[in-house]
Amino acid sequence: MSRVIDIHGVNFSYGSVPTLTGIDLEVADGEFLGIVGPNAGGKSTLLKLILGLHKPQSGSIKVLGQAPHLASRLLGYVPQYPSFPRDFPISVEQVVQLGRLGIDRNGRQSEGKWHALRPRRLSSGDREAVQRSLEEVEASDIAKRQIGSLSGGQLQRVLLARALVSDPRILILDEPTANIDQRMESEIFDLLKSLNDRMTILVVSHDVAFISRYVSRVACINRTLICHSTDNIDGKVIQDLYGEHVRMIAHSH
Repeated sequence: MSRVIDIHGVNFSYGSVPTLTGIDLEVADGEFLGIVGPNAGGKSTLLKLILGLHKPQSGSIKVLGQAPHLASRLLGYVPQYPSFPRDFPISVEQVVQLGRLGIDRNGRQSEGKWHALRPRRLSSGDREAVQRSLEEVEASDIAKRQIGSLSGGQLQRVLLARALVSDPRILILDEPTANIDQRMESEIFDLLKSLNDRMTILVVSHDVAFISRYVSRVACINRTLICHSTDNIDGKVIQDLYGEHVRMIAHSH
């Protein structure tokens, strides 16, 4: 299978504090990769490097054969928290429309960030894409609601729709189920599993046992990175990653 992400020998520091050291990672087209590790272990930093928001001090990163900032228009990103206040007066539909910034009237990605932010009317293609994305995440019935009225699970579905509306080749999610209940967590991961039929997915999570039921590999990050197949995730791997004080929870449905 062809590779969509190639990371070799990457080192990154915030000031004098090393955050990631000697990172090597190859992600195949169509893979569903889980990323786990302790707080401050470098998970979110790795995502920002892949998204082109940070540049490594050394090493190389290629995303879809390009420098990350050049491939960013082909990536969908779901942050752990929305980038706007929950009481901001904006509807669900308007939030998803933001994901069409940079899409021209023929459905192609516009080049250049200033072009992407130029105000314009929504085309019929934009509106159709917004509707499809809302339907895919089962949120079309709340399209007119204000974002501040949503539950945590509903908000995550809307943020996922915003990421999907540009038809990305790679979907990246940073702890998408951190603030929702177990039932909603299962529903969202079931949805991600179906989306994996047409796109590569990277998801950060703290719950190793849960995501191992969905992902094909797990990248364990605690400043360095080691990948494991889900069959090889056991108590020792988790203890080595998180330290002695770890409580394992069994999930059943």
